[in-house]
Amino acid sequence: MGRVTERRRVIRVRDGAVSARADTLVAEEPLEIRLNGKPLAVTMRTPGDDFALAAGFLVSEGVIASAGEVAGIVYCAGATADGGNTYNVVDVRLAPGVTVPDITLERNVYTTSSCGLCGKASLDAVRTTARFRLADAPPLHVDADVLAGLPDRLRAAQRVFDRTGGLHAAALFSAAGELLDVREDVGRHNAVDKVVGRALRDDRLPLGGAVLLVSGRASFELAQKAVMAGIPVLAAVSAPSSLAVDLAAETGLTLVGFLRGRNMNVYAGEERLRLGGAPVG
Repeated sequence: MGRVTERRRVIRVRDGAVSARADTLVAEEPLEIRLNGKPLAVTMRTPGDDFALAAGFLVSEGVIASAGEVAGIVYCAGATADGGNTYNVVDVRLAPGVTVPDITLERNVYTTSSCGLCGKASLDAVRTTARFRLADAPPLHVDADVLAGLPDRLRAAQRVFDRTGGLHAAALFSAAGELLDVREDVGRHNAVDKVVGRALRDDRLPLGGAVLLVSGRASFELAQKAVMAGIPVLAAVSAPSSLAVDLAAETGLTLVGFLRGRNMNVYAGEERLRLGGAPVG
């Protein structure tokens, strides 16, 4: 099976001094996701938690929303011409009675940035496909001091980042700041899928009491993944996109950007945050 990191020779230049050494890099390999034996998608990912990645991806696509809808996930043997297993192809088998969407090789679905949908069409697709309504989630309030401490806690949990400097991360926290889960991947969307997929496999969806923190920016795709998993609060250390803000306002998602120490921008859903000792709004 592919490793999380690999070693490569590098020429290192420091203050004019040149030396050759081995450097630790994050591994990146393709993962083909099949649904009931039919190819669905290929994503570039860091090997590890592949079954969770596949499950989380299907949650974000609106295909599944509970552990009982999955009969099993396996690596596909015979992935190479000689019948070997590359551990880069997984097949998700749905439980009997679960509707299989119409899947074509073109993958004309709404969740990827290459699908050709944008603006209102994307917002409508998420609203009509989401299984969980954030308005139905239990009341949740998060203190600003708790939010302020989350990036440092996420950074401390990024073990592979310390060795490579080349990974994104996603983490779930409770409203009190307890770290519930953290996953790393070369792709920020994959890291979120791994977190969501692990929650699904543990039958913990919807994640109505959780805060999702991502290590980079908050794109529409990441906001959509939070909504599809029933996560009411998404925070990012960098900027959101305009469409992510629109989706948050449309669905009731609390969206925080530029979370750096005690500084942050709240773009939507401020009623869940205690920024001065009491909820805003």
